[in-house]
Amino acid sequence: MRIALFADIHANYEALVAVLEDAEAQACDKYLCLGDVVGYNADPVACLEKIREMDCPVIKGNHDEDASGTHQLDALNPVAAAALMWTREQLHEEQRTWLRRLRMVRQVEDFTVVHSTLDQPTNWNYVTNKFDAMSNFSYQFTQVCFHGHTHVPRVFVKTQRVQEEPAESIAIEDGAKYFINVGSVGQPRDGDWRSCYAIFDLPTHTVVFRRVEYDLATTQQKILDADLPPMLAERLADGR
Repeated sequence: MRIALFADIHANYEALVAVLEDAEAQACDKYLCLGDVVGYNADPVACLEKIREMDCPVIKGNHDEDASGTHQLDALNPVAAAALMWTREQLHEEQRTWLRRLRMVRQVEDFTVVHSTLDQPTNWNYVTNKFDAMSNFSYQFTQVCFHGHTHVPRVFVKTQRVQEEPAESIAIEDGAKYFINVGSVGQPRDGDWRSCYAIFDLPTHTVVFRRVEYDLATTQQKILDADLPPMLAERLADGR
């Protein structure tokens, strides 16, 4: 079994389609969405309906929660808040209900998936270094946990101590625990504009990261046509 794990689509339909096509070409036979289907970009409905059509396991991200609620967004930066208010207007009630009902944490096969962290999944904390990862490992009861949220692919490994390894190709070894960020489909933030996702090959127990080009110009134009903040279009080209 080869499982494609992807997160942070953020309403970027061109990127989502490109990733799914690549995953199919890589002979993936199962798919997992690690949250933030909507937010920032201009295709929340198309992305949400595509994910629903796939009928794959999906967990809730912070933008999914904010887009499906009616609470104030004052704590967010103005650009994110503006995009979420616009997103709320695009979704009908049944779609918002579907987002609200998504689970925060799931176990699939013999590994765990979460959007942010296992220690406080509803607080939407960010794991950006090995010290952040330490808290998560205390709540991780499977050998491998996949997550998203930071939009940056990362691999944290715990043996006697916690260390970070390159997000390229990882062999899952006995006696170690792994907390793996699969990167972002729709808004990478590591300086590479291409979509990022991961493939977990269960027979070989390896995780491989994939980078996929997509129709960036179309996505950018859709953002501008929707009168969303222009910086959302600009940042996509820079991978930030």
